[in-house]
Amino acid sequence: MVSRAEQKRQTRSSLVEAALRLSSEHGFAALSLRQVTREAGIAPNSFYRHFRDMDELGLALIDEVGTALRQFMREARIRVAGEGSVIKISVETFMEYLRENPNHFRLLLGERSGSSQAFREALYRELNRFVEDIVIFLQEESERANRPLAYIPELAEAMVTVVFNVGAEALDLPLHRREDLAQRISRQLRMLIMGSQTMANAQQE
Repeated sequence: MVSRAEQKRQTRSSLVEAALRLSSEHGFAALSLRQVTREAGIAPNSFYRHFRDMDELGLALIDEVGTALRQFMREARIRVAGEGSVIKISVETFMEYLRENPNHFRLLLGERSGSSQAFREALYRELNRFVEDIVIFLQEESERANRPLAYIPELAEAMVTVVFNVGAEALDLPLHRREDLAQRISRQLRMLIMGSQTMANAQQE
């Protein structure tokens, strides 16, 4: 028998997942409470047992996306520590993230310029945390491989920009065509890292 607390957790999760599905098609700002509750299969009045309003639901969506991004980084760092190929493993992990969380990524792409300032600011906070995680990742790998990198924060930002731009294309491609895209991301990331290494070497001369 499902406990009351577990039932409440499941209903809240259903609302978040429903909003993610709908926002990937229409944008979060265009959603109504009734649309979300209908998609989740619950009565509209039940919504308020879980969220004060749609804005609070939106922030819960962003938290969901941020959690998935941080999990993606943890998995990539663990795999790199065991196997060693930073770019190959990072790109493979990102493509897995896209495959498993397409609605998360569509939300990130669509709402960065949305109408809600609070929503936009929360999204940018999550993206900045993602960039900060990559900075740590690059610093650790630079020290491990004894290959100095220059301007690591700027490098991390550039890498995120490349991955997100190409990732937007991947969402509309069938799975069998994503391999070519993954190779393109890998080449672009490799070029960025090589440029950072060249600049680091020039600074040491």
